[in-house]
Amino acid sequence: MNNAYFDFKEPKNEPVKSYAPGSPERKALQEALAEMKSQQVDIPMYIDGQEVRSGNKKEIRPPHETGHLLGHFHASDEEHVCDAIDAALAARESWANMNWEHRAAIFMKAAELLATKYRYKMNAATMLGQSKNAFQAEIDSACELVDFFRFNVYFLSQIYKQQPISPEGFNNRMEYRPLEGFVLAVTPFNFTAIGGNLPACMAMCGNVVVWKPANTQVYSAKVIMDILIEAGLPAGVINLVYPSGPVVGEICFSHPYFAGVHFTGSTGVFQTMWKSIGANIDRFKSYPRIVGETGGKDFVFAHPSSNVDAVVTALARGAFEYQGQKCSAASRAYLPSNISQEILDKLVAEVGTMKMGPVDDFTNFVNAVIDEKSFNNIAGYLDNVKNGNGDAKILCGGNYDSSKGWYIEPTVILTTDPSYVTMCEELFGPVLTIYVYEADNWKEELEIVDSTSPYALTGAIFSQDRYAIEYMTKKLVNCAGNFYINDKPSGAVVGQQPFGGARASGTNDKAGSILNLYRWLSARTIKETHVPVTNYRYPFHQPD
Repeated sequence: MNNAYFDFKEPKNEPVKSYAPGSPERKALQEALAEMKSQQVDIPMYIDGQEVRSGNKKEIRPPHETGHLLGHFHASDEEHVCDAIDAALAARESWANMNWEHRAAIFMKAAELLATKYRYKMNAATMLGQSKNAFQAEIDSACELVDFFRFNVYFLSQIYKQQPISPEGFNNRMEYRPLEGFVLAVTPFNFTAIGGNLPACMAMCGNVVVWKPANTQVYSAKVIMDILIEAGLPAGVINLVYPSGPVVGEICFSHPYFAGVHFTGSTGVFQTMWKSIGANIDRFKSYPRIVGETGGKDFVFAHPSSNVDAVVTALARGAFEYQGQKCSAASRAYLPSNISQEILDKLVAEVGTMKMGPVDDFTNFVNAVIDEKSFNNIAGYLDNVKNGNGDAKILCGGNYDSSKGWYIEPTVILTTDPSYVTMCEELFGPVLTIYVYEADNWKEELEIVDSTSPYALTGAIFSQDRYAIEYMTKKLVNCAGNFYINDKPSGAVVGQQPFGGARASGTNDKAGSILNLYRWLSARTIKETHVPVTNYRYPFHQPD
């Protein structure tokens, strides 16, 4: 029986633990790391609530310690993807009909489990599997995912409260149904929280999900699934499989009950998905929802009035936290000639203090990039600078080493060409390219900032001149979905800075906000007339 209105209060962001020396959380995390490293796990798929093993095992090794084996996962084939779709569709009716407060309770419980019982295991899995340091894992896999669960429950409760006007004699109401069919979640390696949020927010709305994480995030994805199952998620609601991208696309994007895709990854892959969906549009029961957050070539623009130390810190953190493997990472910067040398000198000195190594050593600021493919790609760009024609030079870093892990030194490149390749192309690594412009020409330089990249994800401006801040904010209105003033262009917090970009950076549907949840609901308007009319004639039909 559902005969009451249920209120979910606006949550507060999960507090971030410091992991300072001597703190209890530091000790607990170190113990979790040691325990997980001492085991080799065998990770199955999860289809219809059952553990499924294909026997086609793929190794999982820490990017920063490639000689160590964490375990294996069982790769999926076409049959497993079809089974996952069938399981989702079989679960759909019961899940969609479950009263909202019971669906919400599952994800609220998941948030509590993650914030307490699973916090250090989740962080340790992210650190080992994705090479994040303790703080980067804490703000991602613990705090942000807890926030996604809690805030999305609150946002969805606000949507359900929104109802149309009912004049006297009528009752108008709005139902918010799940989409008709199944939805696909395709999630990246770089944020465990995204891996958990994309399938969970769609399921929260009553949808049933096939979830394909990046192979390099399977280790922590398994922990997310453990949490959701313990929280009471029914079988078949979220089905976790590990196929190749082409396999999942070929099957899902031709299925008549494909209802939508929630994607975070590369622009090229997303555009290929869109083409495939469009080519099959006549096969679908309904028009699929296509939501994606893709690449970025994120900028920092310093005005001549900028605070030097603030710019230096924003570049150091924005470019090199998590090895620059954030869609929002600062990867191109524009410095005015009047303060550029001071910024460059201080930045190079700061980068020189950054320790690089495995995640177990908490004093390391920089760890490894995710895999060999990424390592080789970034190394190629660095070699091109070293062997180039003088348009660019490496101010610091530039070295790389794969003997123990996929290590790329944090690197600062200075170029005399604002269209130099590393100013334009997404590298997804610890590489920052800087261009120095004539301070008096700062307004003209904004045109270059706006036109250099096809992306429009994040960007930051620095200035102590309010007129300049207003001018830049207006001039750069279309080149960043998340725009920062006197701060680095990364670090969006759920409920505070809804995240997403436009242009080649995606559909700007702002994961972690009420806007995103609307995409996974299908509204039905119901009008009920209390005393229906019984004559077709209107008053104006009567003769004079």
